[in-house]
Amino acid sequence: MTRVDEVVAELAALADPRARAVNERHGDPHGVNLTKLRALAKSIGTDHELARGLWDSGDVAAQLVALLITRPKQFTEDELDAMLRSTRSDKAHDWLLNYLVKKSPHAAALRTRWLGDADPQVRAAGWALTTHAVTTADLDRDALLDEIARDMRDAEPKLQWAMNETLATIGIEDEARRARAIAIGEELQVLADYPVSKGCTSPFAPIWIAEIVRRREA
Repeated sequence: MTRVDEVVAELAALADPRARAVNERHGDPHGVNLTKLRALAKSIGTDHELARGLWDSGDVAAQLVALLITRPKQFTEDELDAMLRSTRSDKAHDWLLNYLVKKSPHAAALRTRWLGDADPQVRAAGWALTTHAVTTADLDRDALLDEIARDMRDAEPKLQWAMNETLATIGIEDEARRARAIAIGEELQVLADYPVSKGCTSPFAPIWIAEIVRRREA
């Protein structure tokens, strides 16, 4: 049995029907509690070659472990692109972006590459990187707002969510464009009715922008 097989077997032993029910509601088809999954990854430590094997296994839980034990800078642009396109889990999609792509020297190139892709899931990744880049790079924010105003209302859910995050981030970080960002949100009404738990901030951009600005100015 290879080390990859051993880790996949350990994850299978940790699987629980209740955890699977929770995970599947959030777009993650596996049955491992994430706290236990992270503990297993911590016990392994950094192991780039093992991470490659775990990713290639196609097992969703194993792919999540892979993202926790690898080195972001050792992947090429094409490898990261292929990994994104092969994800079968919302969590793997998000962890790949946050743990690998954003820390990669290829982040800017992939942002541009993905924004023009025909697949809305891939474009969503491009917008997620755009939200990050809005605060770290010299982007054309007016052009971004134009595109959001034109396309966000009819976008696929994951793409719509990512575009909305960019809209809110521009509104929060750019005082000169705040009024326009809020106006776009009010016009489109995207996520206006999103259910929010008590004490949490709505993802509806006008409310989100106003609340974060209020906290910063308090």
